Amino acid sequence: MSIKVLIIDDHAVVRAGMRMLLESDANLEVVGEGENGEDALRLARQCQPDVVVMDVTMPQMDGVEATRRIKAEMPDLPILALTIHEGPDYFFRMLKAGASGYIPKRAAPDTLLQALYVVVAGNVFLEPGIAKELVSDYLVRVEEGSERGSYDGLTSRERQVLALIAEDYTNHAIANQLSISPKTVARHRENIMDKLNLHTRTELVKYAIRKGLISLDDD
Repeated sequence: MSIKVLIIDDHAVVRAGMRMLLESDANLEVVGEGENGEDALRLARQCQPDVVVMDVTMPQMDGVEATRRIKAEMPDLPILALTIHEGPDYFFRMLKAGASGYIPKRAAPDTLLQALYVVVAGNVFLEPGIAKELVSDYLVRVEEGSERGSYDGLTSRERQVLALIAEDYTNHAIANQLSISPKTVARHRENIMDKLNLHTRTELVKYAIRKGLISLDDD
């Protein structure tokens, strides 16, 4: 069965390009398009998609509020944010609202496809810049001794990948550095985040609260 995708973005050109990209994959089917958060809520009810690709800043109702409302009605529906905003602030606001992933619009087409499969599988997709911040913070805590146990649970290869992520290497750059395939790097990244307990939205939100990136009473 194909994966049914709902596209929400206030730019028609972006929606058209995204549709062409997604429908180039035989496993993906675009079942609806909308230009604001109100459309997102209406079409999520109407089209019953398997995943929503959601812009963050839109007129009438933004992506954060639309995500919150959709997840309140359809908690099992994964939402992937695709946005021009690349800082951690919007990322963690979307995560708290219920999104399962967040990638910038400058990302490579393959990254969007990979992210869709990751969130549909029930996991969280971490944009490389966000992953770098999390990993760098984790390595500081390893040096301080508070995360030594979890670090010892990583394989030597996973530690190599972890160090390169912290240096802002892309998957392809890590693959070239370690003479392995990008797919193998992606698998290592997933294993690392799983072992560090940073593979779920709940754990990432807890991290953001600890770091003061979001507060418990954020709307």
